[in-house]
Amino acid sequence: MELSHLNTHGKLQMVDVGNKPPMVRRATAAGSITLQPQTIQKICNGVVVKGDVLAAARMAGIMGAKKTSEVIPLCHPLYIEHIDVEASVRSDGVEVLAKVRSTGATGVEMEALTAVSVALLTIYDMCKAIDKQMVIRDIVLLEKTKEEVNK
Repeated sequence: MELSHLNTHGKLQMVDVGNKPPMVRRATAAGSITLQPQTIQKICNGVVVKGDVLAAARMAGIMGAKKTSEVIPLCHPLYIEHIDVEASVRSDGVEVLAKVRSTGATGVEMEALTAVSVALLTIYDMCKAIDKQMVIRDIVLLEKTKEEVNK
């Protein structure tokens, strides 16, 4: 099996995507953070001292997706056309869903996964003073698609 991120000498390399045709690429990722009931209540009531937790998480997720190639060593910098990050309160915490779209030669799954991860870490940071039992869980890629540009 040939690994695309290794050169002929077994050294790490960035994959050459220069000859790949541009495609419309989409990815959706999700994850969650479990929180204590009192933390969920404070988020819902907007009384977390650091501010609006859900708005901060959404913005952080967008920013994280845009910076993916700066923190994941072999990711290509991409022109991202759209990022949607949702943070929804659930009975046991907050669920984050990120959707990313780009037209290019490589997929956007790492950007979607990074968006979710950064959003969840932001929630953790904003609530760490009031909840010592938070757990980030189940960061997963839900979908990855590509289609020809002319469709």
